[in-house]
Amino acid sequence: MYEALQDRLHLIFEEFDNIYVSFSGGKDSGVLLNLVLDYQRKHYPEKKIGVFHQDFEAQYTVTTEYVERTFEKLKDEVEPYWVCLPMATRTALSSYEMYWFPWDDTKKESWVREMPQKEYIINLENNPITTYRYRMNQEDLARQFGRWYRIAHGGGKTVCLLGLRASESLLRYSGFLNKKNGYQGECWIGRKFKDVWFASPIYDWSPRDVWHANYVFDYDYNRLYDLYYMAGLKVSQMRVASPFNDYSKDSLNLYRVIDPEMWVKLVGRVQGANFASIYAKSRAMGYRNIKLPEGQTWKSYTMFLLDTLPTRLRNNYIKKFNTSIEFWHKTGGGLDEDTIKELEENGYQIVRNGVSNYTLNGKSRIIFRGKIPDDTDNIKSSKDIPSWKRMCYCILKNDHICRFMGFGMTKQQQKRIDVIRRKYKSVEEMNYGI
Repeated sequence: MYEALQDRLHLIFEEFDNIYVSFSGGKDSGVLLNLVLDYQRKHYPEKKIGVFHQDFEAQYTVTTEYVERTFEKLKDEVEPYWVCLPMATRTALSSYEMYWFPWDDTKKESWVREMPQKEYIINLENNPITTYRYRMNQEDLARQFGRWYRIAHGGGKTVCLLGLRASESLLRYSGFLNKKNGYQGECWIGRKFKDVWFASPIYDWSPRDVWHANYVFDYDYNRLYDLYYMAGLKVSQMRVASPFNDYSKDSLNLYRVIDPEMWVKLVGRVQGANFASIYAKSRAMGYRNIKLPEGQTWKSYTMFLLDTLPTRLRNNYIKKFNTSIEFWHKTGGGLDEDTIKELEENGYQIVRNGVSNYTLNGKSRIIFRGKIPDDTDNIKSSKDIPSWKRMCYCILKNDHICRFMGFGMTKQQQKRIDVIRRKYKSVEEMNYGI
């Protein structure tokens, strides 16, 4: 694995004019940063690389200590960019907020941490990133930094090195497997913009490889992983991420034990933090088998839940649900033959509509001629089949994007949501003087 990485780094340093590492403070980006610097010192000592850290404000104290320790050690050797700018970050904890905003300049009194005071800190007072837009989406900020980095270095081919690994999730594995815009046929390199690329040179590493490298080369690392280990977590559960997103809320309660002072501040920062820490794996958060209220169907229960939501969130769900219903009535999704047979045997009104372009083995595309099923509990393989139960789960799990139904956030949707949020805020200011 190490030798393959050396070949990949050789390609990177030969092909790209500007190179920077996206450093989150986690084990993967940490080991990648150290390995890249070792290679650069040995083979390209004249070439300086950048280090980009996107600070989400709410994180473990030991993570902040590790990031600061790393920047202080490397600040004279690299181009350091520690970004503390307001950005829209999705929260899965509240039925009333889709986003919270790290480093929100209008809520300084609620910040979880004080603004770091270092010469390499980038905030609203000294921001050189011309491609930044106030309160832009966190993913857009990361992408636009690469565009600005290229401009700031006079153009040329630019690449962002990421510590992404295929074994982290099926989604990441699929992303590498199906990458359409690779560089010189390499699946671990993809395009962001013209002459701006991203690369994941340790994409095929395992957690064992990462920790073995840390041990062999005696690299510094985030001591949060030691605390996770002592808390009895599995390797797959050890994540360094915003505590309020889908992937972190199950372990939110760990803040109580590992970093109690930080926990107190988290509770006051984002709505629903305390509730989620207590009920993250219960029926209240939509994770256990949810019982349908007596006298309700999943469709009627979904309608009832929609009526309890604020207008902007209700409209968001309705639009997603209508899109899904229209898709399954007009276009159809790819299903395997066993599932199709089960649907037919159980009396569902379905027809074939060609072959799905989104499946690897050419599954038949299925359209529902009748109503969308209330539930598909009688179908063995029901995860890909539409139902009102799946829609209801999205609401109960605060899944605003409806990932449970296969949706992702598009740029157009993000722009529309930003407009709705600004309009809603303006109405609040007029009505309540806030």
